[in-house]
Amino acid sequence: MVPVQEIQLAAVGDLLVKRYLIADARKEDGSYSFDPLFAPVSDELRRADFTIGNLETTFAGPRGVPQKKSAGPRFTCPDALAPALKRAGFNMLITANNHCMDYGAKGLLRTLRILDRCGIAHAGTYASRAASQQPYIAAINGIKLGLLTYTKNTNGIKLPAGKPWLVNRLSLSRLVRDVKRLRRKVDVVIAYLHFGNEYYYKPTATQKRCVRLLFKHGADIVLGSHPHVLQPIAFRGSRRLVSYSLGNFVSTRLKNNPHTQVGVILTLKIRKDDAGKIQIGVRCIPTCVVRKEQGGRHVTQVVPIREALKGSGLTREERKHMARMLAHASRTLRGPSAAKTRLRLSGLEEPPEIKDGVSLPAAVSLEQPADF
Repeated sequence: MVPVQEIQLAAVGDLLVKRYLIADARKEDGSYSFDPLFAPVSDELRRADFTIGNLETTFAGPRGVPQKKSAGPRFTCPDALAPALKRAGFNMLITANNHCMDYGAKGLLRTLRILDRCGIAHAGTYASRAASQQPYIAAINGIKLGLLTYTKNTNGIKLPAGKPWLVNRLSLSRLVRDVKRLRRKVDVVIAYLHFGNEYYYKPTATQKRCVRLLFKHGADIVLGSHPHVLQPIAFRGSRRLVSYSLGNFVSTRLKNNPHTQVGVILTLKIRKDDAGKIQIGVRCIPTCVVRKEQGGRHVTQVVPIREALKGSGLTREERKHMARMLAHASRTLRGPSAAKTRLRLSGLEEPPEIKDGVSLPAAVSLEQPADF
């Protein structure tokens, strides 16, 4: 009899490292250290067998040239972020998003070289046609994972003539074709899509259509990014799960919206029994980006909200703010279809420190009813 095999996958949303986040990481000698940014969450990220996130910036280097014809801002970050992400626990970064071409093809290719140098796998943008034709496949603890990833746009920046393979662009026909091919090769198919509308807390009709097609043709897990805020999580049947938007894992406050600094560490337990049947369990750890002054300078960190609320170092206003963010995350992740999908949120309680009626999940855990 083949023993039960199991892996733990952690997924987060957008890594949007810009402006004061970069300034806070700059040291007196001009170098950068991003390790403090991830210190409160690195244990959780490293605990997983495989951790993935969306790199919503580039490593274009000091000589990088931003593209003029862009529908949005252009992002680049010091190379020091890459080894910090590796040390924090990231095994894989999604590079197909609307900012991947911010510094043109040269910036895109240099980003891949920096990730390669740090030993971080990547998918969604490619250095060659041959590389673009090979889906990412990894065998972990006896379970074979396959990953597909696409972006709906590149902010209007055109790809170089003859090189459409640089970026995986999202199309429904391609989704169906690719997932069918990958389904035959792996135990679990994961699709990580950069789609949806920015600052929308609910998925669009297009998002839902993409997810339906993916599930129909063999995908098991669909992860989303781009809206910059959380969107619901739901099961479809016994083994399929969608997280329409994982929110921002790292970001400054966008559009003066505090929810753009809220994300989630989605921890998926994937189990294959002796008959080859796959089961998926899920746990959510809501996170928030906080900035404080320490020793005469600012320090920015990604913190697990529930753990932070247990501490004693918060002011009353900080505690109330984080309580609201946690309550918002809980409501959004469950979504309006929670009852239909039998998802449950366990451990609801209200700490005595909170006097304004905000209910806080003691253990924010979305779980599919299962034997494990």
